[in-house]
Amino acid sequence: MITSASDTTISATRVKVTDDTLSVDLADGRTISVPLEWYPRLVRGTVKERNTWKIGAAGIHWPELDEDISIAGLLAGRRSGESQTSLKKWLDQRSVKPKKSKK
Repeated sequence: MITSASDTTISATRVKVTDDTLSVDLADGRTISVPLEWYPRLVRGTVKERNTWKIGAAGIHWPELDEDISIAGLLAGRRSGESQTSLKKWLDQRSVKPKKSKK
């Protein structure tokens, strides 16, 4: 997919994450929908984590999942570029439960 240089300045106005789709409304009126499976951290996130996002100048950030997706990447049809090693490390960190302190 070819995008113009001006696509890098287009911002998101709304984000919706379902069990199988990420949809992003853009300021120019377009809506981009991609399979959620393109982004392993979103797939593995809880509904609350998926719905806790922030729109920034270049894209969308999910602070609880440490995930960033650029508008340019969505427009280009790019999937997550995270390596399996990095994903495994992230998953391992998520499975560690903090110890409760004794009072």
